[in-house]
Amino acid sequence: MKAAWYERNGPARDVLIVGDWETPQPGVGEVLVKLHASGVNPSDFKSRMARPLSAPRIIPHSDGAGIIEAVGTQVDPNRIGERVWIWNGQWQRPMGTCAEYIAVPADQAVKLPENTSFEAGACLGIPALTAFQAVELAGDLEGKTVLITGAANGVGAYCVQMAKVKGATVIGTVGRADKAAFAQSIGVDQVIDYKTESVADRVKALTQGQGVDAIIDMDFSSIDGLVCGGALKSHGTVVCYGSNDMSQASFTFRTWLYLNVTLKLFLVYDLTAVERLHCVAGVTRLLDTGRLTHQVGLRFKLQEIVQAHEAVEQGLALGNVVVDLTA
Repeated sequence: MKAAWYERNGPARDVLIVGDWETPQPGVGEVLVKLHASGVNPSDFKSRMARPLSAPRIIPHSDGAGIIEAVGTQVDPNRIGERVWIWNGQWQRPMGTCAEYIAVPADQAVKLPENTSFEAGACLGIPALTAFQAVELAGDLEGKTVLITGAANGVGAYCVQMAKVKGATVIGTVGRADKAAFAQSIGVDQVIDYKTESVADRVKALTQGQGVDAIIDMDFSSIDGLVCGGALKSHGTVVCYGSNDMSQASFTFRTWLYLNVTLKLFLVYDLTAVERLHCVAGVTRLLDTGRLTHQVGLRFKLQEIVQAHEAVEQGLALGNVVVDLTA
């Protein structure tokens, strides 16, 4: 099979290789998926740059979608031919979805509804599952107001739509005019350009000085300014799924304490089995009922894997970046 891989950490154009790789075979409890599309996420380029290699060669990417071509023992053979999307394809294993085939445990290949394209399916594993868990942790949002940072980004855009399903008023931050327009098109009630105005001040103005009920944020290292700036109301909730500083981040404990802030952190790769089942079922319901808009911003061929990684790293795309494995 054709695949992309790297054998050392470094910049995309220095380390990514495209070539031939032995096609995997499904083991006990596994399915072999012929991939049609592979999703590229920020965690993929961060791993390529700095995460120690767990094997001599790493095929990147955790997300993908395709068709089950073969099954191992203890898997229903009727699943052959099933359209599926993949989660955790390259989590704690060397062979991810940036290849023509992947063998994964059967539960990591989730049935993809006919109304959802393979490209959209390649955007679900990290972005949609992260969003679903984040919105769930934010609690009951019916009639509540939530601030979602990066509202036009891969995860943020799904957060917006899922929060709206739960009855929330959504304030979203963006950094470009095209992202503002997209955010409004998927349901953001008020858009804040974080590059030109104070997010905390604008939130206070929009909420009559009360702040929002919940903040869903992708960067814990900068959230203290929002809380201390009055963007979160007393007894509000902060949900965070990432940080630009993964080593250490500080916050003003006294302010958070006196506001009675509830802080919830999670890593989408390491959800409990119960949480994973709940999130997968929730995303499936939303797909089945056509409640999700999928924004595939840029598409690349496998031979263009360097450009795909650089596009994600530089934040060029409006929406998700996908590698087409059928071209």
